[in-house]
Amino acid sequence: MEYKSIWSDIKREDSYSKLNENISCDVLIIGGGITGISTAYHLCDKDLKIVLVDRSIITNSTSAKNTGKITYLQGNIYSKIKNLYNLEKAKMYLNSQKEAIRLIDGIINKENINCDYQKQKSILFATSLKEKKLIQKEKELLTKMGIKVEEEKSPVYNISVNDTYYFHPVKYLLSLAKIISEKNVTIYENTLIRNIEEKDNFYLTSTKNYKIKSKYVVIATHYPFFLIPLFFPLKGYIEKSYLSASLVNNNNNNNNNNYTSGITPNKGSISFRFHNTNNNNYFIYLNGTHKLMNKYNNRKNFNNLSNLLLKKNIIPNYMWSNCDIITNDYLPYIGKVKNNLFIGTGYNTWGITNGTIAGKIISDLILNNKNIYSDIFNPNRSTPLMSILTDVISSAKPYIENKIIKNKNYLKGRVLFTKIKGKDVGIYYDDNNKKHIVYNKCPHLKCNLIFNEIEKTWDCPCHSSRFDLDGFCIKGPSNYDITHKSNNP
Repeated sequence: MEYKSIWSDIKREDSYSKLNENISCDVLIIGGGITGISTAYHLCDKDLKIVLVDRSIITNSTSAKNTGKITYLQGNIYSKIKNLYNLEKAKMYLNSQKEAIRLIDGIINKENINCDYQKQKSILFATSLKEKKLIQKEKELLTKMGIKVEEEKSPVYNISVNDTYYFHPVKYLLSLAKIISEKNVTIYENTLIRNIEEKDNFYLTSTKNYKIKSKYVVIATHYPFFLIPLFFPLKGYIEKSYLSASLVNNNNNNNNNNYTSGITPNKGSISFRFHNTNNNNYFIYLNGTHKLMNKYNNRKNFNNLSNLLLKKNIIPNYMWSNCDIITNDYLPYIGKVKNNLFIGTGYNTWGITNGTIAGKIISDLILNNKNIYSDIFNPNRSTPLMSILTDVISSAKPYIENKIIKNKNYLKGRVLFTKIKGKDVGIYYDDNNKKHIVYNKCPHLKCNLIFNEIEKTWDCPCHSSRFDLDGFCIKGPSNYDITHKSNNP
């Protein structure tokens, strides 16, 4: 069993070089996931010089850690949006998700992309009478908005729709990357952006050693790494989930079904489906969702998922975790932040459809084309005050807790948080008793880190930055490493 996503376990035919000089372009896209690559795809036929950079290798971050479902049946999100806003806004969000599905379908067919793409039914199921009532309300709303919804009574209560799909997200994105790189998009991997400066009529974006001059900048990272002007930590919170893929021999009718749930926040999401690829059938399962700041014991969280599978006589071949940004008003932030600076983030666990529509919206804004969804996702829209206060408290909780109790008893002596020459450090002793020493503060907002003993990373419990064993940053919002100058204090 491997602790990595099933989607990332494929042979890559193409690789891209690291930035090694100062360059200029029209559009700089930061982030090689579904938002960044989709944006580049919609711009690559235009008379623009486009550069896309990724801190690691493209498609290897959040876009490789989902369940691979392309659906607009998303829990009871439409009821939430309607209750907070109105029916019109809920329907606009629904239409954006259906448009994203049409975009993906059109691209796959036009470009003849082989990505295990298959039409399937999506089912929203209840596991309790409380959930049944919520799903019944969602069905009424979906019907009112013109969606044909089927109703089922077993086991508690289900609703389903038939016009949804699944695919292999990394195969899809790698194919798109190859297409855009053969046109006018230059891709750089292992290129970490550290700073963006706005000049008179352009942006100057910096890595450690080089600069990129551009008219437009698109921030297509999972979590934006700047604070001003958006103050993103006040815009939502982070949800963590645990996923698995298990090789099974199951030929029943459920193979073509995509089950999604996640109705009650205090219970967490449950999602599963089957994925057929290369004559193998995998059971993809997600469970154990929680707010990032609530549970720090990663071993326990993974064991809970594993035990649930074992009760079903299923042995996982892959296990991994993922983090999603949940916004205050259940709508993503997509569009212009300020002069020629664009963003796509906050997808509320539905990154495939929202990342796809983000690519179309952002490209339309750059090209001065009208897009009917740009207003609803405007990053500068106002958000509910009570939600902002809740998220401030939520962010403060892990910051304070990990200041007070640094050495967690469940780590059993393999990890030590201490000081070296007055600086806070974390020390991990590996199986060979080798020390791995890092500075124990996230460069983003100085939160103390926790050690993830399953995936062997140093994780920020505040905003989900992640660093490898020796402190090199592998996931933002941090854009700096925490490497210690010596492993021999």
